[in-house]
Amino acid sequence: MTEIKKAVIPAAGMGIRFLPATKSQPKEMLPIVDKPVIHFVVEELVNSGIDDIIIITGRGKRALEDYFDFMPELENHLKNSGQSNLLKSIDDILNNSSIHFIRQREPKGLGDAILLAEKHIGNEPFVVALGDDIVISEEPAAKQVVNAFNKHNASIIGVEEVPEHLVSSYGVVDGSQIDDSTFQIKDLIEKPTVQHAPSNMGIIGRYVLTSDIFDCLKSTKPGHKGEVQLTDALKILLTKQNIYAYKIKGRRYDIGNKLGFLKATIELALQREDLGEFRAYLKKIFS
Repeated sequence: MTEIKKAVIPAAGMGIRFLPATKSQPKEMLPIVDKPVIHFVVEELVNSGIDDIIIITGRGKRALEDYFDFMPELENHLKNSGQSNLLKSIDDILNNSSIHFIRQREPKGLGDAILLAEKHIGNEPFVVALGDDIVISEEPAAKQVVNAFNKHNASIIGVEEVPEHLVSSYGVVDGSQIDDSTFQIKDLIEKPTVQHAPSNMGIIGRYVLTSDIFDCLKSTKPGHKGEVQLTDALKILLTKQNIYAYKIKGRRYDIGNKLGFLKATIELALQREDLGEFRAYLKKIFS
């Protein structure tokens, strides 16, 4: 069994769909009640046993570095006022992981962002977790794909069933089902029409990749907007070795769009014991 300890979080996107809120703050720092989106992603990785995390940032993303840093003045103030518990969740992350930052100088796409982590990753398999996807599950989503990697000894792409009318918004896998949750991939189709979609299994933001992906990324020609697409590199990797798709168990929120952000905010708030009045408020306004 391979112990996977490294992960890459691409978080260099400009967050255009959330303007003007993201003009001066990263979309990954948008709060779901009182936790930034990226907090959920890093917490999931740490809970999966991954303790070496590389976050790929870009211009205007300094807030990410500040967030994953100790702040003695604030911590002393909270300690002296008996409110240390307010930072417990972030302190747990910082005490149990090493977080590094690499800047993507130009917006050249997801594939280019991952390639920037090559020197840090070396020859090891690693997790990729997109910084705007939250997955709430009994077993952390990253742990699920790591377990699938160890079972099949091959790269794993996280997928979920998507409604037919949304398949054109996803990369979709064409594959043969080998058990309840796993498919051996034959092909990857980026944003197919409903008529040409080989399945309703849409690719979501959790992967385990072998280091062979780096050579594939170097061979991938820039596509739309001059960006290097991860899906194109995975198609090259597929010609060299098996790749599997794993249907992740859990509730996923795509924070890359406003509806996903609102769903996450409401549903996760309703799970909070300290926000019981919120449920009563919703019942009142919809009665």
